[in-house]
Amino acid sequence: MRRSAERPWYVRAALGGNRTASLLRLRALFAGFAVALLSLALIACGDDSSDDSEASGKYPVKVVTAEFPTEQRLGETVLLRLGVRNTGEKAVPALTMTISVGGRKGRTSSLPFTIHDPQPGLAQPDRPVWVLASTYPRLAGSSESGGAQSANQKTFNFGRLKPDATVEAVWKLSAVKEGKFPLLYSVDADLQGSAKAVTENDARPGGSFAVEISSTPQDVEVTDSGEVVEIKGEDKGS
Repeated sequence: MRRSAERPWYVRAALGGNRTASLLRLRALFAGFAVALLSLALIACGDDSSDDSEASGKYPVKVVTAEFPTEQRLGETVLLRLGVRNTGEKAVPALTMTISVGGRKGRTSSLPFTIHDPQPGLAQPDRPVWVLASTYPRLAGSSESGGAQSANQKTFNFGRLKPDATVEAVWKLSAVKEGKFPLLYSVDADLQGSAKAVTENDARPGGSFAVEISSTPQDVEVTDSGEVVEIKGEDKGS
């Protein structure tokens, strides 16, 4: 009569073989599995400190475009253009542009084109100076939105910027509050603050526009095609 093939140790253990030896083997096997799984988890997560060290540091950039009309009228639609070029040898991890109305009321507002109304009890204390058109900002020449707002709603993230590449962003705005308002902008290299954008003079890139919004209505006319356009200086009175 042929003897059946010897079963593996873990089968013998289940059927009541040498339980002590089998339990020791099972414990060793499970310990090995645990070590392997821990190693895989560490590999998958990566070393955060190495990523931080690669992203941290200074990233030279240059503001190549900064355009915004300083004389505006209520209801007038204008464009804010900001262009930044990476002048360094490394890719900027995340090019960001932060925009705020100047002054105490602008600094304490949570939105980029608004001022804070200190009157107590207001459901929405941020009051717009300019209204931002939907699907803006956009990249120049594109009809698609570009530049996601971050947790700080005044900061727009335009993503990774390769060496010698340029991002030009466009905001379409309509003035809705009369008065004089400085509009401030600054540029940085990430959202966490470990990567710093700098100019050639080692300063933080940025600037401002001193804008005056008037209540004086625009002089307009309707063209033969039905388009409403502003009457230029030389055309007035003709």
